[in-house]
Amino acid sequence: MNPMLSSHQQRTICSQLGIVRLELLYKATIHGFTGAAFHERCDTHSPTLSVGYNDSGYVFGGYTRKPFSKSGQYMYDDQAFLFTFSGEMLLKYPVTNSSYALYMDPDSGPDFGGALTLVKDSQAKVSGKSGNRYSYNAADVHGNNLNLTECEVYQLKVAPEFEKPWRPVIWESEKRTEMMDSIKLYSPMVNSVSQVRVLLIGPVGAGKSSFFNSINSVFRGHVTNQASTGCSASSLTTQFRTYSVKAGRGGQPLPIILCDTMGLEEDKGMGLNVEDITSILNGHMPDRYQFTPYTTLKSNVAGYCKSPTLKDKIHCVAYVIDGSKISIMPKKLEEKLAAIRRIVNSMAIPQLVLMTKVDETCSFVAHDIRDIYRSSYIKEMMQEVSARLSVSLSCVVPVKNYSEEFELDMNCDILLLSAIIQILRSADDYFDELSDQFSNIETKD
Repeated sequence: MNPMLSSHQQRTICSQLGIVRLELLYKATIHGFTGAAFHERCDTHSPTLSVGYNDSGYVFGGYTRKPFSKSGQYMYDDQAFLFTFSGEMLLKYPVTNSSYALYMDPDSGPDFGGALTLVKDSQAKVSGKSGNRYSYNAADVHGNNLNLTECEVYQLKVAPEFEKPWRPVIWESEKRTEMMDSIKLYSPMVNSVSQVRVLLIGPVGAGKSSFFNSINSVFRGHVTNQASTGCSASSLTTQFRTYSVKAGRGGQPLPIILCDTMGLEEDKGMGLNVEDITSILNGHMPDRYQFTPYTTLKSNVAGYCKSPTLKDKIHCVAYVIDGSKISIMPKKLEEKLAAIRRIVNSMAIPQLVLMTKVDETCSFVAHDIRDIYRSSYIKEMMQEVSARLSVSLSCVVPVKNYSEEFELDMNCDILLLSAIIQILRSADDYFDELSDQFSNIETKD
């Protein structure tokens, strides 16, 4: 059986209920819109999530910890709730009279105390009204459309976690110091280049600017907000910015420059213009260039670098992707990323993916960031990122940016520093490839 509940909707609900996964027990279009079919498939199973769908596009239902039965009695459950989806958001309506949270109707499907019943009296219908058991607005929950096109019941099961992390990480302050020192002492393999230039590309709100702020924070010793960040439907970054991270306040620049771009948007003529990517990669675009989605960079723009050398070019591309939204990435946005990847591939520039917001993606990781590589859920999301962007799983690096904190966290720092080290290793691959090319040319001569 294929669940109708999308993977994003499943994750959104599971994030409210602990470290769980959903297993589909009953699907009305397969097993029948009858109370008998529902009870045969679902009785004695718990906890469960019951979901109704109508032809107005509403997705709604209820959750209970108690097993269903045909007893004809009410059941107590102080954790039960009704829900509906409003876009990507989950709206919950907790039980207000726990003694009447459920009614075990032998002739109907899931019945939440008469307030919401799916498959009422063995018909593809919704029944119920707001009252003293659950309080909700029917127009918000199902749009007053009482005709069911589908009804599903899922059992919640504890999500499996790896006993040992599938990527080993040392979570110690000494390791953090060691990683910081190795970054400070890093030197590009080409004498003409003193700093690795890394291009950050990603959708609006994925965390490109926040990644720079977070890396800057690690080396400053406190949370900083040099690059503008926040919540917005459109990109807050409107200029091409090159950020040099410094080793402490007033310290020397580190051997890495993070180049921030305007956020990608799915609509044509919005966000970063894909045609500007080539100019950036080749080192033509000046710092603080003002992006204009409808026009590309022209050679007569002030600061345009007409004869860029290797030190001006991009040595590694890092795609910044929100892990909590990868499964609902719009098709047009995915196509834009694919177009950019083709350009980057043609220039043989190494690429990796920074998967952000891992704490919002998995409640297990939100509880303890050190469990990131024990989470099967995070690994699944990394595999999905790998497949959608056509990069190796070894090139997908999960991170948590600083966004609401005042103080640094050693474990977050270690993830962020690991990302920088992977970026520098990728740049080494790029410089190695250039050296091989030059050696071959010299040999032929």
